[in-house]
Amino acid sequence: MTPRASTVRRGLAEGARLLALTLETEEERIEEMADLFAEAAVRDRTIFFCGNGGSAAEAQHLATELVARFLKDRAAIPAVALTTDTSLLTAVGNDTGFDQVFARQIEALGRAKDLLVAMTTSGRSPNILAAVTAARRRGMTVIGMTGASGRAFARRCDLALVVPSQETPRVQEVHLVVGHLCCERAEQAVRTRPRRPRQRR
Repeated sequence: MTPRASTVRRGLAEGARLLALTLETEEERIEEMADLFAEAAVRDRTIFFCGNGGSAAEAQHLATELVARFLKDRAAIPAVALTTDTSLLTAVGNDTGFDQVFARQIEALGRAKDLLVAMTTSGRSPNILAAVTAARRRGMTVIGMTGASGRAFARRCDLALVVPSQETPRVQEVHLVVGHLCCERAEQAVRTRPRRPRQRR
């Protein structure tokens, strides 16, 4: 086997091992996370996502799955990635500090009982910690997704997934799989929700 092929095999094997371990140890927690997504969706609450780097890309990815569609056509689910407005991000970063780029948006847009999904593989990102604090102040529910070094961060959240790895790519891969499962649960909940009676004008 060539070194190149062995790298592929190791990566796939480790990803599969982590997913199997996550199923074994975190299934109940993931079910609870998916239920929070579903509850937010059926109650028309907004689900906010934030993260840095690869986690920022996942924030956009998951918000899109909810607003557009995941597997089936259905009503749009309110979701916002706090990572996408470059004018806002650079203004807050320049004027207030990069650690406030997500918290400031939560202060402006978040409402009590909305949901924040905060992703940080290290558990130490200052702007993610500040976003969690801002969400708490707004009376929002906080789901955290992190890696093995993020257990202190997990304790700041209402519910958190801690992937037992310190390899950032592997942690993010599990986060994306779990995020997809939560989006699927939200979509199912919206599709099975009874139609609301039309309001008379």
